[in-house]
Amino acid sequence: MTAYVYILASDRNGTLYLGVTTDLPRRLFEHQNGLTEGFSSRYGVTRLVFAEQHARIDDAIVREKQLKKWKRAWKLDLIEESNPDWRDLSELGLF
Repeated sequence: MTAYVYILASDRNGTLYLGVTTDLPRRLFEHQNGLTEGFSSRYGVTRLVFAEQHARIDDAIVREKQLKKWKRAWKLDLIEESNPDWRDLSELGLF
């Protein structure tokens, strides 16, 4: 089963949210339409700026836990390696 580790941002260098899911389009829809209570809706974190695909959910969960321990600067570097303009990847139709 394919799984994703993803990072949402409120804006460039803004508030970050890190999550894991097996259905990225559905999860994005929930975040972007305020269907999830909590951190992402409270802080307006709806822009998909990073996503990483994994073949197994347990691998994705391990990676998510690893990234959550990273310093903020490292997370920003990770985003900018693949998305230097901080474009919303969901608007590009990639997910």
